[in-house]
Amino acid sequence: LELKRMSVSREHRGRGLARALCREVLGFARARGYGAVVLSTSMVQVAAQRLYEGQGFRKVGASYPSLLGTLLNFQIFHYRCDLGDGAK
Repeated sequence: LELKRMSVSREHRGRGLARALCREVLGFARARGYGAVVLSTSMVQVAAQRLYEGQGFRKVGASYPSLLGTLLNFQIFHYRCDLGDGAK
């Protein structure tokens, strides 16, 4: 299962909502038999990286989004959280 574009508005940050949303996604995927959840985030989203790593995701790779990204050394980090014996 791929998690795309999770965001909490600035005025609601710092209340644990992102952690709760992340746990909900992991529970949703686990309950439906998925073996893993994958996602990508940019190198500048340090708080997001900490959130995902704290929820059990591990960095499995990195890539550049474009030629300009390569020239600027701007990377996208790829994460994976294994859920166990998922069938999908």
